[in-house]
Parts: sequence; structure tokens; C-alpha cells
Amino acid sequence: MTELQAEPDVSPDSAELSEDSEAAVNGHRAKPEMAVNEDVPITNTKTRETQGLTNTGTTPAPTMIPAPTMDFFKETAVPSQQRVPAKVKDIHQSLLSHVSADARLQRDIVRLAEEHPADVVLTLLRCAPTCDRAAAMMWRAIGSSGPAVEKVLPTLLCVMEDWPQHRMCTSDGDNEAVFALAATLVIWVIVPKYNKAMIPFTGQLFVALLFHVAITTQQMPPEEVGHFWRACQEEHRLPSKPNRFAVQAMKALLYRLPCDKLVMAMERKRGWDTLLRAHTQHYAMGLLAREMRRVSIIFCSCIASHVLWHLSREEPCWDLPALAFLVEVLDCLDFSKYGGSVLNIMSRHLQSECSQRRRLALRGLVLLSKDPSMARRMCSLSRSLLELVGDADEEVVSMSLRVLTNVLPHHGILRSSIIAPKLAEVLLLLFDHKNSHVQLLCIQLFCKLMELVADEGKKPLKTIVNESLYTLLIYCHDDNWHVAKASRETLHCAAKFLMRRDLEQLVEKEQLSKFVKCLLAEDRIRAAEHLRRALPYLQSPEEPLREAALSFMGMDEFPMMRGQQEELHALSQGLEAPRNNASQSCSKNEISVPRTAPGDTEEHITS
Repeated sequence: MTELQAEPDVSPDSAELSEDSEAAVNGHRAKPEMAVNEDVPITNTKTRETQGLTNTGTTPAPTMIPAPTMDFFKETAVPSQQRVPAKVKDIHQSLLSHVSADARLQRDIVRLAEEHPADVVLTLLRCAPTCDRAAAMMWRAIGSSGPAVEKVLPTLLCVMEDWPQHRMCTSDGDNEAVFALAATLVIWVIVPKYNKAMIPFTGQLFVALLFHVAITTQQMPPEEVGHFWRACQEEHRLPSKPNRFAVQAMKALLYRLPCDKLVMAMERKRGWDTLLRAHTQHYAMGLLAREMRRVSIIFCSCIASHVLWHLSREEPCWDLPALAFLVEVLDCLDFSKYGGSVLNIMSRHLQSECSQRRRLALRGLVLLSKDPSMARRMCSLSRSLLELVGDADEEVVSMSLRVLTNVLPHHGILRSSIIAPKLAEVLLLLFDHKNSHVQLLCIQLFCKLMELVADEGKKPLKTIVNESLYTLLIYCHDDNWHVAKASRETLHCAAKFLMRRDLEQLVEKEQLSKFVKCLLAEDRIRAAEHLRRALPYLQSPEEPLREAALSFMGMDEFPMMRGQQEELHALSQGLEAPRNNASQSCSKNEISVPRTAPGDTEEHITS
């Protein structure tokens, strides 16, 4: 070594080797002209590699080249922390002319990574962002050591989660940004060396890869990222699109866990292909989450907490896919720990103009509201939910009603003389909803509202309850057994709410034919009002409802001439009503029956 320092060879290859050896043995910072301070282009890297391998006559075997030592840790003239980046560059530069790293050099690399992980990671990502052959040897050496992996993974994950570039200062003052995809490339290199030290980071690592799949699919990468990726593609023969590579890295990780069944299930259902299309990605995310639940609930819990953290950063390109994943594994979370964060995220997306985000947020709120402690914290959402009950989307309406049903017992709405009547009015309008499930939920929620409302809120509610009686009476004859049963229960509850014991008894005895007579016994003025509500049911597609409406309208309490009864019967059967002199003349007690379909607003009723 003394001879090499005193009389260096003048040939280019020998000169490079001598300077590398001198820096390695003496432990000094490499000379400025020898330090790699910039990203190494692919072409230059390949040129160095070719020179080092083909000129076998002047290049000694790798085991004969002295490996860099760790003497600089013992020197006190300059703090060792500040010299780590230079040492990492020296090692990388020396390995460019090596076929492999010897055992001593590998130990040195591992020791550096264990003691100065951030400096090692950032410096190596800067001097070899495309992970050339020399850098790959260094990363594999680090990946083979559990303690080293445990130290470097937090920094790698930090870089991956900061899209598209991460900027952090190393001990030598270098603040150059590094590409997030460069860290993903490193993960792909070291995953085959997977060891137990990676287990605590598996959830965060999986979500970081998932984030890269989403972000590179949803938006075009910046120009500098595109140039970088083309260089990586040439270096390693990678897919042309970064999102496909991120999926490839994710599969490699899942195979190591092992989650082979998950990978194969996604293959069978074409989930991976769906994941790579922007407009279907959120569906694939939901599928991936459901398949993952079948593999491991514990793993899902870990992943859900990290997805939650990403959603809290409010990244628009990532929100929809992440939300789709989260709602599928939401019940894996501990609500006492994460409930507040989940509620904030769901509440934010409930106000979104995107229907898919609103729908996913409601799915999450349905699950949250089943927990009494969370239902109490959701009281502030009542107005937003009340607005969504009138939405055109049946699924949105259904989920909004379910959330309100769960929240209602814990809500101050029951003591409000303003909100309770508004909710009752909205529910009454939805009794005739075409979707039987929505109809059932409305009737059940109306019943619960009457049961739970406080005394001070009952007076403004009585008018609406009175209006609901005839509609409930009709639906007691519905073809759907569940709707009919809920209507009878709600009708009984309404009679109790109005303190009409006589009506309660009729419902209990199932003497519904006498219900109208008893209802109007004290107030015949309401006859026209009830008849107006019954008219639309004459053209209902359900025959039991038509018959019930016709039966109630033909009672003595609704006096009409024979000709009008025949006209109503024909109308209920969808036939042309007969016309005679009786039906064409209107006396004091006549009722002119309009030919209107359910939902028409124009009505002509005389009494």
C-alpha cells in the first residue's frame, strides 16, 4: 500500500484504483474529483462497469482489492458523523470496479448502516438513484442484516411516503431531493433478503407501495420523475410504467409474508389489472382489502391504521382508493384509539361533491354508528344526514337512514322542537318510496322517533303523526311482509303517541276495517283529507293496496253516490270509468275523483 501511495500508476485504470485504495486505507474523505456528488447516469455507470470487468489484465481479483476500513470512527480530528456521506460515496465508487463485495466490506457497510442509517440511505439514494450494480450490492448487504434493516427502513419509508421527492439534509449539509420511486426500487432489491426485522414495518411498507400504485395511476408523474424512471427501466429492464412496477414490488412482498393465496385470488378476479386503471382503481382497492381480511385480521388492523394516516394528509389523488380500502377493514381498528380520526375523515368526505366519496363515507359511518360511544359523537352530523335522506341515490338514502336510526337514541334531536318535525316530514314523504328497503327503514325510524321524542317535542309532531295514520293503515296490507309488519307496529305507536286508546285496541285486535270509522268518529271534517291521501293508492301496482284504499273509501264515513263508487272501482282496476248522470253531477256530499297517478299534485276534491 505504501508503494501504491508513493508511486501510483499513470494508466487511467490504475490511477482510479490507487486513489480508491488510498482513501480506503487512510480513512480520509475522498478527493473532490473522486467523490460522487451527483446522481450517476446510467451510461456513465455502465461505462465504468465495462472498463472494470473487461480489462482483466490490469484489474486484480476482487479479494485482492483492499476493502474500506472503519478507521474513521476512531479519529477525533473531524466528527465521524459528518464524514459518513463521503465514506458511503467512497465505498460505492470502489464497488463500481468490483464483481462482488468481500465479507469485510459487507461488514463495514452494515456497520455504517446500523450506526448512521439516515446518512447512508440518503447518500446512497443520491449518488445511485437508479440503484446500479454497486449500489445494489450495498443494499443487499444491508438487507441481509436484521439490525441494519431495522435502522434503515424508517428512512426509506419516509422517502417513499413523500411524493414525488423527499428532501432531508444529511450530516454534511447536503439537502438534495431524492425520488420517492428510488426508495421503492431499493425495497424491491432488498425484499428477497426479507428477514424478521422487517415484520414490524410490513404494514407501513405495504401501504407505502399501495400509495405508489394509486398515485402513479391517478396522475401523470412530473417530468423529472419520468426521466428518472426511464433510466431505471434501462438499468433493470423494469415495466415502462411506475404503477406496474409498484404492483410487482407489492406482489414480491406478499409472497414473502407469505400471502400467496391473496396474490392468486387477485389474479383470478383480475384485481391487479383493475388496480392499474384510474376509473376502476377504488373497486380493486376494496377487493384487495376483502381478500386480505380472509388472510389475516391482525395484518388488516396494522394496514388500516397506516391507511388512516395517509387519508389524514388530504391527498386528493389518493383519497378515493384509500377510502375504498379503509371502509372494508374499518372494523379491524380499535375505535377507542382511532375512532376520532375515522370520524373526522368520514365527516369530511360526507360533504364531498363526489358521489362515490359520499357513498363510501356513509358506509364508514354506518359501521361507526353501531358503536354507542361513536354514535354519541356523531350528533353534529344530523343536519347533513337529513339532507342526504332526500338524495336521488337509493343507496345513499338507505345508508343515511341507517345512520340516523343508530344515532337517534343518543341525540339531542329528541329534545328539539325544530329538527324532530323536519325529520318526521321527510320520513313521511319517503313512506311511498319505490324501494321497499328504504320504505321499511323510513317506517321503522318514524316509529323510533315517536317513541324517543321528549315531551316538549311532542306538540309540533302531532300534526305530522295524524297525517301518517291513513298511509300506515294502507301499508298494513302491503305484499312485503316486513313492510306490513312495520306499518302495523308504527300505526300502534302512532295511536299511543296521540293518546287514542281506542285506536290502539283496534290495531292490537287487527280490526283495521274499523280503524277509519273510529278515527273519524269525533272529527268528520277530516274525511276529505284522508280521501285525498288514499287516491294515489287506487293506481298502485300492488293489488292489496288498491283494494284497501277502495275499501276504506267506500265506507259510510266517505259518503258518495253509487256511480262514483263504480268509477273508483274502475279506476283501481285501470279501466275506463263508467259515466252516468249520477257521476256527472255533484251534490253537496259528492267527491270528484281525479284521474291522476300516484305522485301527481293536482287534486280536485269536494266534500
